[in-house]
Amino acid sequence: MVAGFGDMNLSLTFAAIGSAMGTGVAGMAAIGAWKKAFSENKAAPFILAAFVGAPLTQTIYGMLLRNAIQSANLPPESYLYQMIVGAVAGGAMGVSAFFQGKAAARAADAYTETGKGFANYFMVLGIIETVALFVMIFCMFAVPKGV
Repeated sequence: MVAGFGDMNLSLTFAAIGSAMGTGVAGMAAIGAWKKAFSENKAAPFILAAFVGAPLTQTIYGMLLRNAIQSANLPPESYLYQMIVGAVAGGAMGVSAFFQGKAAARAADAYTETGKGFANYFMVLGIIETVALFVMIFCMFAVPKGV
């Protein structure tokens, strides 16, 4: 058996799927908000790109967890457990990214309509982000160190 596969990239993959879904939802909302601003001859706020990009960080968290699992250098007979941890943690990070994107979509719409509340909206996104951070950190601490 080949050593070093870790969680078979499941933590990274599932986190990235959620990031793609979250940025997609937020991106569609930002495009709609910009379209509305353009049609009303208003300035289209570029800052909406920050809302769109917010769910991307969960991909990084998935990669960091994947690296931690791989670098633990656990024996091949533990691969099933490593894959379960990676899949469940990556899934949790992905769900966080998806719902962060949904909240970012609402934030983009609200900010474009009112021109107010950017910091408040971003605080909500940060709270949602915290779920993914907790998952990554707690799982990294839970991974035993191999030989």
